[in-house]
Amino acid sequence: MADRVSTAATGALKQRLAAGELLIGTFVKTPSPIVVEVLALTGLDCLCLDAEHAPFDRLAIDHGVMAARASGKDVLVRLPSAAPEQILNALDCGAAGVVVPHVRSAAEAEAVARAAHYGAGGRGYAGSSRAAGYTTRAMPDHLAFSAARTVVVAQIEDIEAIDEIDAIAAVAGIDALFIGRVDLTVSCGSTNQDDPRVIAAVEAVCAAGRRHGRPIGMFLARGADIPIWRDKGASLFLLGSDHGFMLAGAAQLLAQAGR
Repeated sequence: MADRVSTAATGALKQRLAAGELLIGTFVKTPSPIVVEVLALTGLDCLCLDAEHAPFDRLAIDHGVMAARASGKDVLVRLPSAAPEQILNALDCGAAGVVVPHVRSAAEAEAVARAAHYGAGGRGYAGSSRAAGYTTRAMPDHLAFSAARTVVVAQIEDIEAIDEIDAIAAVAGIDALFIGRVDLTVSCGSTNQDDPRVIAAVEAVCAAGRRHGRPIGMFLARGADIPIWRDKGASLFLLGSDHGFMLAGAAQLLAQAGR
C-alpha cells in the first residue's frame, strides 16, 4: 500500500487522468484534517473535499489539503460554486484540482478553465501561497508546475448541460467531465437514478467525452456498476464518503453482534 500511496501524490493525477487510468476516490464530508489523514493511509487514488454539500470553510479546506499533502495523497476540492475566488482559494491552498458544480454551457466551462489557470483574465498570482511553496518557488517554476499539475473538472448535473455537452467537452483547459448523477436525476424530474432518461443523459456525456478525448468521471451509488461505465469510457469514480464508511461500519458491527 505504501508504494501506491507515494506514487499517487507526486502531482501525477492530471497525467493519470489524461491517460485514462482507472482512478478510485471518495468524498470527504467531515471538515477534519484527521479524517483526511486517516483516509490518506488507504490505497485510494485521490480524495475530494466536498465543500459544496458539507461545511468546509476556507480554513477547513486549508487544513484538509494540508493533511492530504502531508500524507502524500492527491486531493480535489468540490467547490460550492464556480466563483473565481472559490477556485483561487482551493488551488492556492495546494489542492491538486477542483470539481466545479453545475457547469451548463461552454461559456461557463471556459470561465472555469480561465479562472483555474494563470494568464490574461485568469487566476491571480501569489507567490506566498502553499501552492507556490510559500515564496520558495520562482515564478517561472510555479507557473510551469501549476500548468502541469492543476486538474479542472466540470461537473455535469443539469439537463440543460446535456444539450450543450459537445460544446462543453470541447473546451480547452477542462481536464474531465464529472457526472453528478443524483442531481441529474432530479433535473430530469425523476427520483430513480436508473430512469431511462437519466441513463441516456449519462451515456450522452460519456459519448461526448470519447468524441472529444475528454476523460469522464462519475459518482455511483453502486460500486459494482464500475465495469458497465468503464466500458463506456469513464475512468474516474468518486464513490461513497467518510460518512458512508462510518454508517456501514456501524451496521456491520451490529450485524456481527447479532443485532
